[in-house]
Amino acid sequence: MKIVVCVKQVPDTADIKWTENNTMVREGVESIMNPFDEYAVETAVRIKESNPDTTITAITMGPLQAKDVLKRAIAMGADEAMLISDKKFAGADTQATSRTLAAAIRNKVGEFDLIICGMYAIDGDTAQTGPSIAEHLKIAQVTYAKEIEYTGGQSILLKREVDEGSQKAEMMLPGVVCMLKCDYEPRKPSIKGTMKANKTQIPEYNLEDLGLEHSDVGIKGSPTFVSKAFRPEARESGEIIQAASAREAAEQLIEKLKRDKILA
Repeated sequence: MKIVVCVKQVPDTADIKWTENNTMVREGVESIMNPFDEYAVETAVRIKESNPDTTITAITMGPLQAKDVLKRAIAMGADEAMLISDKKFAGADTQATSRTLAAAIRNKVGEFDLIICGMYAIDGDTAQTGPSIAEHLKIAQVTYAKEIEYTGGQSILLKREVDEGSQKAEMMLPGVVCMLKCDYEPRKPSIKGTMKANKTQIPEYNLEDLGLEHSDVGIKGSPTFVSKAFRPEARESGEIIQAASAREAAEQLIEKLKRDKILA
C-alpha cells in the first residue's frame, strides 16, 4: 500500500503578525507540526505496522524551514518526504494550496492508494484543503475520520464522527481521508527514527517542477483573500455565585440582575 500524508507547519505562538496583504508572517516564528496532521501520520504508521509492505510519503508546501515537520514525520515512521517550496506559492488560499499539493502528488509521487490529511489546520481552521485535494485528483474522500482499518484489498474501513455520534464507512481506493483527533495519541519520535530523519535527503520541488502556471498558485491563484485580520477582544470572566442551595443561588442571581438593570 502506498500512503501519502499531507502535513503542515504552523506557528506555535499567540504572537501572530500579518503582512499588508493579511497573510501570516511565518519567518522567524517558532513552528510545530499541525496537531491534526500528527494524528494523520500516526494513523498511517499504524496501517504500516499491520501491513509491512506499506510505504509512507510525507509532503508539505512551505518555506525551507518546513523541512522540520517532514523530518518529524520521518522520525515518527514515514519512509520518505518531499518539500514543495517556491516564493510564488506564498499567500495561497486553500484552493491554490490544494491545487499545488495535488499537482505534486500527481507528478512527483505518482501512483498511490491513500492520502491522509488532518481535518483542520490550527492557523486557518477551514477544513477545506483535504477535500479540495480529492476534488483536484477526482478521487473519493471521507472527512471527520477517527480511525482507519486496512486489511488488504481495494478498500478501507473507517470510523468517522457525525452529529449523532459515530459512523462506520467503507471507501474504495484510491481516496483521501481527513483525520480528527483520534482515541489514541500520536507517538513521539524515536531515537532511531530521529537518526533516520537526519540522514534522509528531502527533495524540493518548485513551480516549474510541478508544471503549473504562476496564475495557478499563491496569491494569483487564490480566489479568496483575507479582508481583515484581528484578535478578538478578551472577555471578562464571569462571577461564580456561592450559595448553600440552588434556590438561594437563584435568588442571588435574580437580585444581581435587578441591580444591574438587566431584569426588571
